[in-house]
Amino acid sequence: MASISNEPEREEESGANEDEDTGAQVAPIIKLEEVAVTTGEENEDAILDLKSKLYRFDKDGSQWKERGAGTVKFLKHKESGKIRLVMRQSKTLKICANHLVTSGMSVQEHAGNDKSCVWHARDFSDGELKDELFCIRFASVESEFESVSCVCLDLILACGSTVLIVAYFI
Repeated sequence: MASISNEPEREEESGANEDEDTGAQVAPIIKLEEVAVTTGEENEDAILDLKSKLYRFDKDGSQWKERGAGTVKFLKHKESGKIRLVMRQSKTLKICANHLVTSGMSVQEHAGNDKSCVWHARDFSDGELKDELFCIRFASVESEFESVSCVCLDLILACGSTVLIVAYFI
């Protein structure tokens, strides 16, 4: 009969330790070249940059669906002066909202939630123009809105009535 011992079996030590450098050279299989990435925001200045969560209203299901969480930016074109809203998801940088801010837009507080607002826009984030109803929610009312108020006042003075959506954040 075999005897069972409580001592673990000892493996023989080989000459090479796992942490020891063997001197082997590993060359990359494929050489990658640096590629210039264009975001489409090169000719624009960021007026506003806030972290938020964006929702769109699904008419078929009659419910709000999350579009993404990330940074929302108001970008002013250097030549034309037009302002657009662009929002990208945090980790993937996928565009969740991309539309111009026009004088016909109106922003309203979302019913029962002072940290969010709702507006309607013709969005181009999916590669085609679609009428969308958006809702954006910020982490806190005080921190986000107070930091934005000075920037928005300058923007309103510079652009006039084309920034009704930005005026909401004051």
